[in-house]
Amino acid sequence: MRLLTTALRRRSPAFFPRPPFSFFRKMSSDVDALADRVQALGFGKPALLNIPGQAGPLNLASNPVDLFRAHITALLHPVTGVAPEIIAPALETTLLPERGDFVLAVPRLRVKGAKPDELAEKWASAFPASDLLSKVVAKGHFVQFFFNPLVLYRMTIPQILEPNSTFGNSTVGNGKRIIVEFSSPNIAKPFHAGHLRSTIIGGFISSLHERLGYEVVRINYLGDWGKQFGLLAVGFRSFGSETELESDPINHLFRVYVTVNSAHSAEKELADALALIDTSNTSLEASDISDEARAELTKKRDEAQASIPALTKAAIDAALVLDPNHPLKDELDTEYFRERPIDTEAKAYFKAMEDGDEAALALWKRFRELSISKYTKTYERLNIRYTEYSGESQISNESMQFVIDLLEKKNLLYVDRGAKLIDFKPYAKKLGKALIQKSDGTSLYLTRDLGAALERYNKYKFDKMIYVVASQQDLHLAQLFKLMELCDFPWAKNMQHVNFGMVQGMSTRKGTVVFLDTILEETKQAMHEVMKKNEAKYDQVENPDEVADLVGISAVMIQDMAAKRVNNYKFDWSRMLSFEGDTGPYLQYAHSRLCSVERRAGFSREQLINANFDLLTEPIAQELMRILAQYPDVLLNAARTSEPSTVVSFLFKLTHTVSSCYNILWVAGQEEELAIARLALYSSAREVLNRGMILLGLTPVERM
Repeated sequence: MRLLTTALRRRSPAFFPRPPFSFFRKMSSDVDALADRVQALGFGKPALLNIPGQAGPLNLASNPVDLFRAHITALLHPVTGVAPEIIAPALETTLLPERGDFVLAVPRLRVKGAKPDELAEKWASAFPASDLLSKVVAKGHFVQFFFNPLVLYRMTIPQILEPNSTFGNSTVGNGKRIIVEFSSPNIAKPFHAGHLRSTIIGGFISSLHERLGYEVVRINYLGDWGKQFGLLAVGFRSFGSETELESDPINHLFRVYVTVNSAHSAEKELADALALIDTSNTSLEASDISDEARAELTKKRDEAQASIPALTKAAIDAALVLDPNHPLKDELDTEYFRERPIDTEAKAYFKAMEDGDEAALALWKRFRELSISKYTKTYERLNIRYTEYSGESQISNESMQFVIDLLEKKNLLYVDRGAKLIDFKPYAKKLGKALIQKSDGTSLYLTRDLGAALERYNKYKFDKMIYVVASQQDLHLAQLFKLMELCDFPWAKNMQHVNFGMVQGMSTRKGTVVFLDTILEETKQAMHEVMKKNEAKYDQVENPDEVADLVGISAVMIQDMAAKRVNNYKFDWSRMLSFEGDTGPYLQYAHSRLCSVERRAGFSREQLINANFDLLTEPIAQELMRILAQYPDVLLNAARTSEPSTVVSFLFKLTHTVSSCYNILWVAGQEEELAIARLALYSSAREVLNRGMILLGLTPVERM
């Protein structure tokens, strides 16, 4: 083990006047300037090497961990003879402080001719003394590096607490534009669990990339086109209410759609049964079928015939819901449904929409605009915003025809009974075949999505586009990306599908399957009930209804983001609403408690920035500082994996450590200098917790 403790590091800050916090606002990525900055804080001027990391150059100015990485790399390079670009990414953070702040697995440096454990001992012994490190230890074929905690205190706390701090942010995305497509509900249908997941995850990914310097274009690609709108129009014209449409558009249109779709399904069942009888009779007239086949056909025909009275009654009952004065209200006319009148009318209406009929489009536009208005209110409640509300209807016929013509020009399509298809097997066996255009010339999802991507690139010239879509659409997105590649679009390589599993059992506490707005209202009420149990604290909350809503939303969102996104999870009311364990309410409680500590202490921000951090000698204080310094790296890791759970897990680790500090690091009743130093640490924890919660889409509360 090589101990690197020096007298310099143990001196009081009085020997080294701390620069004003404006100094920290002018941080530079220039290594010499940063080395001077470290020296100004009371340490020896460190050797630094800024070399490319996994996400671009190391962020020395804003990421304390990167500063140590650059320093260790600079000193380890001459000791090992290994190139800096190999050393830097091999320095990994550890989960347990006793294993060091960085650990280097010797085999990762690919040095031949010696055993890894012997090299570890040799390198640890030869590592130069450094004010930035407390010790370097060889452990088997690992080398462990322990940061000097005082360096972390003096560098990181002022950086976190400075006015307009951007701690955790990065410039890795500067000059780059990405598109994130997420949420994408269907017009006239309320939010369901799948849309909730896409919304929460997509909002996080958008905010995360903004923190990393990217220009983010947030697109909501609505399901706003198709025959279902013809069906909806048929239902609305029959029994829709203008009053209900204005007051509660989505729920009213959903009820209309459910009703008309029920009638549509009933008539289809009857029409299918009649068609089966007809085809069976035709087949039975043939003389060349076997006795076995004849018996099977006869059985199927007779079963269908027996079902006709019940199916007819069901179809008429459903039709009467649409129109109480339906001509069949007093008779069972089976033949009326053979031609499927509702389906015929719905198709005709949608055909009128496609042909540009003004009256048909006017009603559809009202449905769309009222739905978007309602969705916007829900998004605001979840801290979600969009650059653009797009949709299937917004994709031009010219764009879709362009991609079809391009695919044909490249001989990628074949025709089957008038329809145009592509066989992916020569290019990717698992992708199978896909329909590109129906025999009647109608476009499909793949065609529209390809046209949409082309239009987006022409408009935004993006560097990357991310689709946040459920894992059920894995095949569709894989086919879409392969189509882009086959079209030789140069931006095809810049596509990413961020998928996710399903929510199981999303229902009210009474067990009824419902939609998001109802869930959010129930969580708000439940939080309100919990808050009222502590009358003293409840009386101090100025706006208890708003706070209950914010805490309830936190409960829903953290339950969704706590586990890996690809996993399905069970919607669990009792766990979600708990203030104990890893839940949204617990994070809100942790934040409000830190706010309370700050309020009671009453020290100024400048006092905290200029605190005497030499007084923070307790191991738990050093552990908390170690966690805070890792926040910038946490964001980069989350960006690499598109995992909200990376940030959620970090925040729980942070809050658990803060909780462990309360019984040891007292602020009240302490000498002022010690109280200021400890509060500086607590305030830094609150700032990082606040930033992390906002990144996840939560609104931190100060009292609850």
